[in-house]
Amino acid sequence: MTKAIMIQGAGSNVGKSMLVAGIARAFSNRGLRVAPFKPQNMSNNAAVTEDGGEIGRAQALQALASRRAAHTDMNPVLLKPETDTGAQVIVQGKRWDTLRARDYAKAKPKLMSAVLKSFSRLAKTADLIVVEGAGSPAEINLRRGDIANMGFAEAAGVPVVLTGDIDRGGVIAQLVGTQTILPKCDADRIKAFCINKFRGDVSLFDEGLTAITQHTGWPSLGVVPWFEDAWRLPAEDVMDIASSKGGSYKIAVPRLARIANFDDLDPLSAEPDVSVEIIEAGRPLPGDADLVLIPGSKATIADLAFFRTQGWDTDLQAHVRRGGRVLGICGGYQMLGREISDPLGIEGKACTVEGLGLLDIRTEMGPQKRLTLSRARYLPTNDPVEGYEIHIGQTSGPDCDNAWLSIDGRREGAANSTGQIMGCYLHGLFSADAFRSSFLGKNASSSVNYSADLDAVLDKLAEHMEQHLDLDLLLSLADPVAG
Repeated sequence: MTKAIMIQGAGSNVGKSMLVAGIARAFSNRGLRVAPFKPQNMSNNAAVTEDGGEIGRAQALQALASRRAAHTDMNPVLLKPETDTGAQVIVQGKRWDTLRARDYAKAKPKLMSAVLKSFSRLAKTADLIVVEGAGSPAEINLRRGDIANMGFAEAAGVPVVLTGDIDRGGVIAQLVGTQTILPKCDADRIKAFCINKFRGDVSLFDEGLTAITQHTGWPSLGVVPWFEDAWRLPAEDVMDIASSKGGSYKIAVPRLARIANFDDLDPLSAEPDVSVEIIEAGRPLPGDADLVLIPGSKATIADLAFFRTQGWDTDLQAHVRRGGRVLGICGGYQMLGREISDPLGIEGKACTVEGLGLLDIRTEMGPQKRLTLSRARYLPTNDPVEGYEIHIGQTSGPDCDNAWLSIDGRREGAANSTGQIMGCYLHGLFSADAFRSSFLGKNASSSVNYSADLDAVLDKLAEHMEQHLDLDLLLSLADPVAG
């Protein structure tokens, strides 16, 4: 009999994704078959699944926490923002449409069927499904047609635990206010609450817990202190990207307006002798950087224009003249070439634009998106690399003759004649310890085993949940669902 429980937040960024990952690993450690599920996610940080689709990066991490392969059913609707008012809509792993926000609101009722089908299939494979909401159920203006929070909970018959973020302040009002504003039928679905991101002596909030229970009637599952190793977990929200201060080898990463798949940076941030500096808009690329890494983008042509607007193109040329290295991944790779053409208007208006001109390559956008998990070899050293490809566009040109990766016999990537400028489509390559060591040379640490270290952090997170949350009560609140 499969049971399910849903973690919703009294606001955005209350830590739902991390809580679900920790709860999933904790119950997996208890011997349960656990599966994560998020009906609707919004993120340009996507992961490729074994069944050949894409889901939010947080659900891929939660799948790892659950000790199972990521699957498109774990996140049936993924919104990938392309502009301030529109997003690409991914349904069960595949591109469905590109819609403005107003049009998406009209389309949501059509998507509930796909969400419930994915949830039902997932239920056949698990003892417990831990569901993550999106944003807050208190956004009652979005309740009609909702598939992300209470709309899904009602349709699937899943009870809810409401989470508040005490780090922001006003957590009592967050929780009590949410109950007050919700329709009774939705408020009744909330069976308990918990507090996240507490700093200091937890006992100082005992009276706060009592006040929340008195006002809402909900039992408390506990207060979760700030998890100090949270920075070591892949971030999903672009607002969570942060610089990491390590050693003297500096990697500068311009924060593109539509930055995507920025988990490429996580293994580099884990290196003790490496500093990763996120360069915000309005700041120049630092003159003392050893490597400038241009990351992926959801809107390459628009982000190339943004790059130039910041003056980063001039900074990058100066960096190259000083002998600094440059690496572009996916969208960043495309930007490094001589030209990007979009004859069909895939990213917007049909156009051809001049690239940064550091690689002798050209890219043409097309309607087909490449989505695949890939095993590769780093040609200079034959180091094994595992990663994923998630892009539109075909890249060719003389510098592709200097490919530095081999994927199933296919040469991938490009470099200039000296190897100072490099680019490729393979995300996740720095997770491979041997490649990362070869790429960084003397700046790499032999003590970092990225995958094993990440798994150890998830076990530590599970212990954190076992210590501070009443997981027995949580499990008792989960209701059976139809598989």
